[in-house]
Formats: sequence, structure tokens, C-alpha cells
Amino acid sequence: MAAQQSDNVAHALSGAGGGILSMALTYPLITLSTRAQVEAKRADSNFLDTVKRIIEREGVTGLYAGLDSALFGISVTNFVYYYWYEWTRAGFEKAAIKAGRASKKLTTVESMIAGALAGSATVMLTNPIWVINTRMTTRKRSEDTDDKSVLPGAPPAKVPSTVGTLLALLKEEGPQALFSGVVPALVLVINPILQYTIFEQLKNSMEKKKRITPTVAFLLGALGKLFATSITYPYITVKSQMHVAGRDGGKENMLDSMRRIIKDEGYVGLYKGIGPKVSQSVLTAAFLFAFKDVLYEQTIKLRRKVAA
Repeated sequence: MAAQQSDNVAHALSGAGGGILSMALTYPLITLSTRAQVEAKRADSNFLDTVKRIIEREGVTGLYAGLDSALFGISVTNFVYYYWYEWTRAGFEKAAIKAGRASKKLTTVESMIAGALAGSATVMLTNPIWVINTRMTTRKRSEDTDDKSVLPGAPPAKVPSTVGTLLALLKEEGPQALFSGVVPALVLVINPILQYTIFEQLKNSMEKKKRITPTVAFLLGALGKLFATSITYPYITVKSQMHVAGRDGGKENMLDSMRRIIKDEGYVGLYKGIGPKVSQSVLTAAFLFAFKDVLYEQTIKLRRKVAA
């Protein structure tokens, strides 16, 4: 039991570390996709124009708005997710052994159940962190009224702190605002379920033939995330808009938000920012799996040294 608990923590720590590294490498793409998801149609522009506009108005640091809360959020998210996932998986493996099953590897259904439990626990614990992060990434700026109002050479807008954003939200909207968007977030539990199920099944299949290297894990992680994000993207857009709804003067439930987007912008409105988001998600997942495998191996080696 103690060994299993230690292994769960090792997986959780390596997942948190891998998440931090991968998030730091791809964060500007998160900024671009999140802003595209919540801004009006008038703000639509191509990738390079959006990058240029953000840098002109806010400096290069504008591409990293909310990075501190995102790194904290991804570390907590991945720690909780991997801990629960490994705990659930260990339970299924013990059941497989007791049942006399030839292989204790998780079946597709067991992988999905483990992912659902881990994902739901993670959403309930970390949703407030991602509300704060979305607010910081898409913060209201005086420049929002008209890009031409920004004078050449004007200093970049001051970036609000994570604590400042949290206190302002609590003061203006109350604690319940920290759980805005939790319903689509729970629906989005299907994203990691799809991602990890694809990853685990491909990994299990390939392990029969050869050892899984970080490079192979990178490619499998990218493939799983590409498939999952492409399917669930409309809910990502709705979640982001619900995160800022209170700030922008209105509150909607998930279905109302989806209907409004379709009415105002057509179905294409549900896929705003999908280019940078898919790129970021795929790269983040790929780096995460590669980093996690390496960090897990190092964690196990360190644990053995300490035990010796």
C-alpha cells in the first residue's frame, strides 16, 4: 500500500513538472486562442496581426498575461489528475489480478472511467484557478474601444497581479464567480478521457513490440490531443466566455451561451481561435508526455537512492 501510494505521488509530481515545462513553452498560443474565443467578431484577425497588436498595446509581456496563475493552475491540475488517475488505475489492476485476467493492463472502458473520475475531481478543485487565469489573459483594456486610440510609443498597459484579479472578482461578483463555466468544464472532462485513452491504448499496443521512448511518447501524446481537442473545441470556447461573462455584464448558462454564439456569429463562432489552440494543445500534450516520462524515471531513481 505504501509503495503504491509513493508511486501515485511520483506520477503526480512528474505530471505537475511536465505540465509546468510544457505550459511555459507554449503559453503565447494560449493567450492568442483564449482572446479569440472571448472577443467579438470585430476583433478577428490573422495570427501575425493579433501578435503584433498585442505587442504594440502591451509589450511582449502581453503574450504571457496570466502566466503565473497558469503555471500554478497546470501544476495543481496535473498533480490532482495524475494522482487520481493512478489511484483509480491501481484499483482496476488489483481487480484484474483477483479476477485472474491474463493482463492487468487497463481496457478502453477502464481507461475512460479512470479518466472521468480523475477529470471530474480536477475540475471541481481547479476551476477557480482557471477563471482567474482567463480573466488575466483576456483582461479589459482601455485599448479595447479602438486600436487607433493607442498612441505610438505609449507605455504598455500595466498587467494586474493574480491576487489583484482574485480580490477584484470576489468584490465585484462574489465567490460564486470562481465556479463560472464549471458545467462546460465538466463536459470537457471528455477531452482528457479521449486523449489519455488514445495515448494509453497506442502505448500498450506499441510496448508489445518495443520500449516507449520520450520521442514516441511525444508523438503519441500529440496524436491523442489533436483528436480530443478538435472534437471538444466548441465547449472550450463556451467555457472561456462563461469565465468572463460576469465581468462583461451578463451571465449565461452553457446552452444559452452556445445559442448566442451561433446566433451572432454562426457555427464558425464556436471555433474561434482553434488554430493556435490546437497547435498549443498538441504541443503541450506532446511535451507533457515526453517530460513526464523523463521526470518519472528521475523521481523513481531519486527515491531508490534515498531508500538505499
